[in-house]
Amino acid sequence: MKFFLIGILSLFFLDAIKAQESVSIPSNWFNLDHRENNIWGVSTEKAYQQLLLNKPSKTVIVAVIDNGVDINHEDLIGKIWVNANEIPDNKIDDDKNGYVDDMNGWNFLGGKIGDVEFENLEITRQYRDLKKIFEGKTKQNIEKNQLADYGKFLDYERDYNKQLLEIETQFAEFAKMMAVYSKANDFIKSNLKKDNFSEEDLASLQPTTEDEMVYKKFMEFAFQNNLKSQIEEGQNYFEASLKYHYNLDYSPRGLVGDDENNVYEKGYGNNHVQGSSPEHGTHVAGTIAANRNNNIGVKGVADNVKIMCLRAVPNGDERDKDVANAIIYAADNGAEIINMSFGKTISPDKKAVDDAIEYANSKGILMIHASGNEAKNIDKNSVYPSRKLLNKTTAANWIEVGANAAIGGISLVGNFSNYGKKSLDLFAPGVGITSTTPANTYKMLDGTSMAAPVVTGVAALLKSYFPKLTTTELKYILEESVEPYEATKVLVPGSKNKKVKFKKLSISGGTVNAYNAIKMALEM
Repeated sequence: MKFFLIGILSLFFLDAIKAQESVSIPSNWFNLDHRENNIWGVSTEKAYQQLLLNKPSKTVIVAVIDNGVDINHEDLIGKIWVNANEIPDNKIDDDKNGYVDDMNGWNFLGGKIGDVEFENLEITRQYRDLKKIFEGKTKQNIEKNQLADYGKFLDYERDYNKQLLEIETQFAEFAKMMAVYSKANDFIKSNLKKDNFSEEDLASLQPTTEDEMVYKKFMEFAFQNNLKSQIEEGQNYFEASLKYHYNLDYSPRGLVGDDENNVYEKGYGNNHVQGSSPEHGTHVAGTIAANRNNNIGVKGVADNVKIMCLRAVPNGDERDKDVANAIIYAADNGAEIINMSFGKTISPDKKAVDDAIEYANSKGILMIHASGNEAKNIDKNSVYPSRKLLNKTTAANWIEVGANAAIGGISLVGNFSNYGKKSLDLFAPGVGITSTTPANTYKMLDGTSMAAPVVTGVAALLKSYFPKLTTTELKYILEESVEPYEATKVLVPGSKNKKVKFKKLSISGGTVNAYNAIKMALEM
């Protein structure tokens, strides 16, 4: 599901929240070193201080394919790619690349009459299209050449109905909890005679009945676990799921004005790279490139980077057509690394995406992809886009990323993170990552979406200080220089008691590490 949202957000991960509460974790932990700081970051600060001091670097262009980027954020000033061959706002394609006034990238979800914010899931789109053809039919009254599509229809119908039932069931449980919260909140406000009350106000309340004690305890729990904010996010999640993601009657593509059935169509979209709700993409961009020298906000991993903003990911499932065109745009306009913090389980136009991946590979571009937040073994459960191509080859320019937490021990791996001994390359910090969000704000988010840009930042750092490194060498260094963890076994994501050695969950068996990578590059 889009942006690899983690279930109903952290409402379903309160055990993990409580486990982290007892440890003080710095907001910049992903840049710290586990030996010096006892934090499983990527040793960025150590690398700058001990290996890169006073060394020259070149600017690296990193394409962020996401839901948009706030290009005016205070911590991204000077970090956004500018197309030097384009004259702004003259409505002319000055550089003749097929995109008019593309000053900072391109929005493949935009058109002349608006931008797509919400979309269906791919299962919804595919089921709807086949339902028009096969609803009410059986094998006995369809043509032989339709049997394969009819089989897909039955599979999609089963999966769609199963997923819809699950989300409706979850929403019913969520609504019960929301009702309890609302009732307790109203009761406390009435007793305190305050519309807005603090945790200190709540502590002053002296219950006189058992009901009052229960309401007070519940609201104490709510404060301690930031339940109000989580409920608001949960409401947004369920509204998007039921109103847009699984709604067979909702189809927003008309806003773009393209031929959605022509997967190789070019030139559609607009130059509004920010979009309407660019929290996710702005967060990703900040982790990679937030200004390290302005004494505000956060410090990105890489210090000499320009972010090319490519909007192709809605709130819902991205379309293969948009992903392919975004990759091609990045390849044609100077990007050296592409970050892709998105994914889905169905890829109807995978051939077009595969062609774009191979094109990027031919241009020497490293592609870094978030593996997903379903706590699944991706050796057995496919996630798209994927380095496994339809022509039975494997993209050599691809790195698949899982998420680790800050503290070692059995909970080192994010309990939501996908994994795979044959399919996941390495892990990176992805639990509790603070980065830039729209309108000069900052926020902590979880997900492999947060881990991928950490790897992208380390890759950009390497490419910046060692510009002659090839894509093959970059990938080799990143994977060979990982930091292993062998102190204890770790919980398999999604499991309560199954433990394995950390090295069993990925190809490299470790967490990306900037210090180790730069040291290896210097030796090479």
